[in-house]
Amino acid sequence: MPGERDPLPALLREFERLHPGITVQSEPLPWTADVQHQFFVINLEGRSSGFDVLMLDIIWVPEFARAGWILDLSDRFDAAARAEHFPSTIDAARLDQRVWAVPWVMNVGLLYYRRDLLERHGFAPPKSYEELARQALVVRGAGDVRDGFLWQGKQYEGLVVNVLESMWALGTDVLGPDGALLPDAARAANALAERRRFITAGVSPALVTAADEEVSRREFGAGRAAFLRNWPYGLALFDAPGSPVRGRVDIAPLPGGGALGGAHLAINAATPHPAAAWDLVRFLTRPEAQRRIADAVGLHPTRPALFESPALLAIFRGARARPVTPWYQTLSATLQPELSAAITGVKPPARALDDARHRLHYLLAR
Repeated sequence: MPGERDPLPALLREFERLHPGITVQSEPLPWTADVQHQFFVINLEGRSSGFDVLMLDIIWVPEFARAGWILDLSDRFDAAARAEHFPSTIDAARLDQRVWAVPWVMNVGLLYYRRDLLERHGFAPPKSYEELARQALVVRGAGDVRDGFLWQGKQYEGLVVNVLESMWALGTDVLGPDGALLPDAARAANALAERRRFITAGVSPALVTAADEEVSRREFGAGRAAFLRNWPYGLALFDAPGSPVRGRVDIAPLPGGGALGGAHLAINAATPHPAAAWDLVRFLTRPEAQRRIADAVGLHPTRPALFESPALLAIFRGARARPVTPWYQTLSATLQPELSAAITGVKPPARALDDARHRLHYLLAR
C-alpha cells in the first residue's frame, strides 16, 4: 500500500488478535508491477512455500492459475459471496469456469475534465472520442489551456490500456470472444490511428508519447489541459488545498468504458497453511477492511454497496477487464512496441497491428 498511511500493518495485527496462535508477516515488494511479477514467477516456479497469500495484479490471475501456482477458490468463495463484488472483478479472477482469487482493491480508467472551461464554452462532458477532440481543440484554441487531452502513451502497459479503451469505444477488442487475435483489424487500426491523430491534430501534445500516469496527472493538475485520462487517485490530489485546479475538476466515464485495474488476493498452492490463509483472505477482503483501505490510501472497494458517490459508482460499474487470458503478459509485451511505433509515426497503425498479430501467432502457437 502506498504512502505513510498504509493500513495493512494495523489490519494484520487485528487479524492476529482475532486468531490466537497465528502470526502474519508481510513482505513489501517494489511498487513496479513488472518487478513484482518477476519476483512471484521466480519463487512460484520453484514451488516456494515461503509465502501463503499473494496480492496479485488482476491481469496475472489467469496466468498463475494455469501454471498451477495458486489454489482454486471456487468452493470456498461461493456464488453468494461473489455477488457482493462488481461482476468485472469476478470475471478477471476466472479461468476454465473456476475462480482463483478474491477481489481486494479496484481501479477504473476515467475522464477528468475542467468543468469551468466546458461550462464557459457551453459543452457537456463528451460521449465519444471524436466529441472530446472537437471540444479540446475549441478550448485550446481559445487560449484557455496549453493542451487539450492528456493520456498515457509511454511504451508500457499504460499505452496498451489507453489503446484498448479506444478499441472498445469503436466496438472491437484485441481478443475476440473465441480468442481470435484482433478479430476486427480495420476497426482496431482506426482506434490506433485516432490516438496518432490526437497528436498530429494538436488535440494532445507530443509529450503524451513519453507520459505515464504521474506525468500526465501533474500536467493536468497544474492547469495546463482541458481533459485527462487517468485513474481515480487523482480526485483527492486535484481537490487538495493549494491545487491550481481545486474546485474546477469533474469526472465522467470514458467513451466505451474504462479499463479495470486493481488487485486480488490469491493463495499459494504450495502453502502449508491453506485454512489460515483463507481466513486471512476473507478478513482482508471483508467490507470493513476495504472501507479502511479506501479511506487511508484511496484504493477503491470492489463492492458496489460501499460506494457513496453515484457518479463514481456508475463509472466503476462500467469498468471493462483487459483480455482475461493466461497469455496476457506476452500479449501486452508484444503490443507495446508496435503501438508505440504507431503513435509516434514510425509505422502506419494497420501495419503495426499486423506485425503484432504475426508475432503473437508465432509466440502463442509454440
